[in-house]
Amino acid sequence: MRKWGLVISVCYALILLVLILPMAVAIVGTRLSPSYLWQGITEACHEWRVWLSFGIFLSGQALLLFLSVDTSFKHIKPRAHILVSCTVAALLMATLTAAGIWSLGFGVSGEKFGDTFFPTEGIVWSFCLGLWLVWGILFYFYFRDSSALVTRLVSWLLKGSVLELLIAVPCHIIVRRRHECSAPIVTSFGIATGLAIMLLSFGPSVLFLYKKRLDSYPPRPSA
Repeated sequence: MRKWGLVISVCYALILLVLILPMAVAIVGTRLSPSYLWQGITEACHEWRVWLSFGIFLSGQALLLFLSVDTSFKHIKPRAHILVSCTVAALLMATLTAAGIWSLGFGVSGEKFGDTFFPTEGIVWSFCLGLWLVWGILFYFYFRDSSALVTRLVSWLLKGSVLELLIAVPCHIIVRRRHECSAPIVTSFGIATGLAIMLLSFGPSVLFLYKKRLDSYPPRPSA
């Protein structure tokens, strides 16, 4: 199981670096020449926020795959494991929520949305931390007695990523037609985030299906 988890995590990291990043750079820019695309990718690689996003996605993928959570034995009370899983899922869901709200705001109001509601970087981080806290509390109290915690959390992430893409893609089309400067960056971040978390959700899902199939086989008789 752990070997398959490593394979899925490595494949996920390669998809983020080889596909998601160039796609995000391509949908922001107005030209699609190889030199322009390479320049944009190089500039993005020097941006710490890009690596922060990659770190969130990759750590979330790894924790959801390798963290064992069992709530069936009540006398053990694995509160720490449950809290870690809910914290990871809440961080990913907060990222989706923030990207969806920003995409919708820039799509409807244009660049003045950012100047009005998020004029400083401190407000942006406070907003994201607030969403993280809200989702963490919601997930903990909603799933604390669930026997299939990670599976249900992954299901929520998959549904959330689909909903966020349904918001971000039309908003990106709208802001591109307005020829705004910073708005396409925000909506492209929304698209890349939605795709990344959607792919992240498929990783644990594939491994859990594989485990479920193995568990269905009868035990091998001892010699």
